[in-house]
Amino acid sequence: MTVERIGLVVHRGRPEAVEAAIAVHRWGHAHGIPCTEIDVWKDHQPRHGGQEEATAAGHPDLVLTLGGDGTFLRGARIAAKNDAAVLGVDLGRVGFLTEVPAEKVTKALDAVHEGRAEIEERMTLTMRTSRVPQMPSAMEALLRSGRVPTLPPPHVRPDTAVGDGWGVALDIIAVNDVVLEKLVRDRQISLGVYIAGRLLAAYSADAVIVASPTGSTAYSFAAGGPVLSPHMDAVVFTPVAAHMTFDRTVVAAPDEPVAMRVLPHSGEVALSIDGQLRGVLGPGDWAGVYGAKYRLRLVRLGPTDFYTRLRARFRLTDAPATAADGESAPLFRPNTPVPDDLAHLRLPPPPAPSD
Repeated sequence: MTVERIGLVVHRGRPEAVEAAIAVHRWGHAHGIPCTEIDVWKDHQPRHGGQEEATAAGHPDLVLTLGGDGTFLRGARIAAKNDAAVLGVDLGRVGFLTEVPAEKVTKALDAVHEGRAEIEERMTLTMRTSRVPQMPSAMEALLRSGRVPTLPPPHVRPDTAVGDGWGVALDIIAVNDVVLEKLVRDRQISLGVYIAGRLLAAYSADAVIVASPTGSTAYSFAAGGPVLSPHMDAVVFTPVAAHMTFDRTVVAAPDEPVAMRVLPHSGEVALSIDGQLRGVLGPGDWAGVYGAKYRLRLVRLGPTDFYTRLRARFRLTDAPATAADGESAPLFRPNTPVPDDLAHLRLPPPPAPSD
């Protein structure tokens, strides 16, 4: 792709991110490409939604994030709604979504601008609710204590037909997950959970998570959910600390929505999208999560090696019982041509010839 305008999301709390941002601005100036910082706020100013940020930045075709996965998610919500590509520069601790180290940011921009990068698409989630979630006034000050300003409650998509029984379509994109969780420690939430329109079960739990395959390595994984390949499409439902025998994850098809109705005797429910609290729902309200029409367009500078990254980021170790067998080979793939019946599979490149 040819870069015409860059939107830059910077983790200002990291000096290395600030230094990398200076390098990006210099690169843009040298190539005559406008570079505008987005998702910028001051303590006394509110934050804005993705469409507003993209409009203020002149609708960039590349969003560049400088930080960890949290910073990446901030940029991704803006990029996905505007069909922009997103490139993550890794300055975090886990780095499942970010692509390049900070010292290589200008080389990465050269590769993207010169058409030497690839675009990898990922599934995202969106949702409808029975009403627009509201943020109680007392919560805003509490949430901002020692933290950045919160995002506003989601806007309603303008194409929503109010009063038709299907709720309101929220103008949101979730790259990782949508979470419904309890507000206070001693009051669990009670939800009727429906998949593809059919009741699965009524849950009493600390929280429930609806994740994309990309988000399967985030909160869902920490709650005991499975790791899914980010190259697939699926909707992952994971309960958190459920007081019931069946507390397992259910992986639904990408066209099967997951709906959750807050039961009459439930405590209030906090709605979070990609880790950002966006409002509160009460008894009688419902939320439905499903695959979005938007795809996240990730810039990749080479073939994606998700499973090697999984092993490295989670510091996976081999079973002690295998120690007698020595260290396993890092790659299992012959260097001969791929047979016809395997040609459609996603395989790593052949090993480099030894000297």
